[in-house]
Amino acid sequence: MSVVSAPSPVLAVPGAVAGAPGTPDAAVAWHYGDPFGEQRAAAQRVAIVDRSHRFVLAITGAERLSWLHTITSQHVASLADGRSAESLDLDLNGRVQHHFVLTDLDGTAWIDTEAERGPALLDFLAKMVFWADAKPREATDHAVLSLLGPQVETLTGALGIESLPDVYEAVALPDGGFLRRMPWPTGDSFDLVVPRERLTAWWTALTEAGAAPAGMWAFEALRVTALRPRIGIDTDDRTIPHEARWIGDVAAYGAVHLDKGCYRGQETVARVHNLGKPPRQLVLLHLDGSADDRPAPGDAVTAGGRSVGRIGTVIDHYEYGPIALALIKRAVPADAKLEAGPTAAAIDPDSVVVDDTPQAGRMAVDRLRGR
Repeated sequence: MSVVSAPSPVLAVPGAVAGAPGTPDAAVAWHYGDPFGEQRAAAQRVAIVDRSHRFVLAITGAERLSWLHTITSQHVASLADGRSAESLDLDLNGRVQHHFVLTDLDGTAWIDTEAERGPALLDFLAKMVFWADAKPREATDHAVLSLLGPQVETLTGALGIESLPDVYEAVALPDGGFLRRMPWPTGDSFDLVVPRERLTAWWTALTEAGAAPAGMWAFEALRVTALRPRIGIDTDDRTIPHEARWIGDVAAYGAVHLDKGCYRGQETVARVHNLGKPPRQLVLLHLDGSADDRPAPGDAVTAGGRSVGRIGTVIDHYEYGPIALALIKRAVPADAKLEAGPTAAAIDPDSVVVDDTPQAGRMAVDRLRGR
């Protein structure tokens, strides 16, 4: 068993309940006995989440960023020291293979992604090096923790830093690793990428300083309400970036820069942006809480007995009750009566993106045709 997939030492904390066997979060705590209280702490105060099952890799070499720029979807060639970005690896048809977070700091590009997809991402990167001065390697000696909540600023002393970084900025930590601010799942979200041998020490120090232990249940509930997809759960093998809200440069907190080329799958991204609309869109569903069962990721969403989409993450939220992310056909109206697996479902209208902006490519075609 690899270090990444081994049970986290933080599971020894009293009250920790591991994720269900066979799920992506089985190696870390799902909750610590008070799931809804943990969500409130993460949304309203400050909470710490063990995400040490994330796959971490490091890339060194003088050409690491210019090389990554040519093979992934985000504009990172000029990424400054201490800055971060989200990016995708696409296949030749523009379908999403990997989503990852990148931080460049002190001559190393750090990447973290889903545990089960990490080895494949590393294998892809290693095969794409060719003659570039870039050396990707697995960094099993580092692990991820997350701090959530508006009171994270009270922990600067425990973190050993003077002030918190801005979104997508990172600062080095005194005993190795770094603190990175993220734009999700809340407006006050921070990742610590720290030496794995100090994982328990960091957990202890930050909980003693006031951070409430929170499980992945809390993180996932807040991620769902933020409409942020998790690859492999909220996506399938047909998902393109437009469907999953990943379009946008670093300033827009996206993972796909529309004004760069030179990466696999770029043609599909450009074609959809300029000429068409994505066939599906990611929406938030409210589920019938009175149903005996819940849908599971991958279950069909139906309207009048006809399949119109697929279920992604299903979670219980401390305010909204049972909710889910789903990829739904664009033609489905927001007020449609839906069923998700064994339960009735309704689209949250605020999660529907209405984009009637004329597309440059389509307008050019119409002009050529005299329309």
